[in-house]
Amino acid sequence: MRMSFVFSLVAIFGFAGGIHAQCPNSSSHTAMTSVTVAKQDSRKVEKDIVETAVGAEGFSLLVAAVKAGGLVEVLQGEGPFTVFAPTDEAFKALPEGTLESLLKPENKDQLVAILTYHVVAGDVRAADVVKLEEAKTVQGQVVKIKVKEGKVHINDATVIKADIACKNGVIHVIDKVILPPTDK
Repeated sequence: MRMSFVFSLVAIFGFAGGIHAQCPNSSSHTAMTSVTVAKQDSRKVEKDIVETAVGAEGFSLLVAAVKAGGLVEVLQGEGPFTVFAPTDEAFKALPEGTLESLLKPENKDQLVAILTYHVVAGDVRAADVVKLEEAKTVQGQVVKIKVKEGKVHINDATVIKADIACKNGVIHVIDKVILPPTDK
């Protein structure tokens, strides 16, 4: 995948949407009660997604991956974007050597595909996420969304903190790195 193609996808999806809502289930409206919802003060949010991740604890590996993938400028762009952000612990849970391999320049396309699979165009807050069954990612494939036992899951990852507001979107913290299906 060429970087210009990825940037074009981000621009297209960033302005055209990309959320595919399905019928909400009745239990989804209360599902976020078990997820920590980030508190924002009354001041205007001034940091973009990248600045927020850099300034927060536990996202150094995500930030390193975004830099290696050349996606800093994209995620600092106008957006809005919704990012399902894996923690450092989520990256460390990948099979040994996986992250190191992905960070190599020769694997940049694969890294970009994985990172953009964690991004949805638009500002989708927790109250909206729980009403969806899937969402189309900037990478082009769909993530599955389900509420189970009061917890929101994005594929096989669990949302552990929601609604971290940024000036160009929102971050929802997840406990696993989600990988796009290989059968496109």
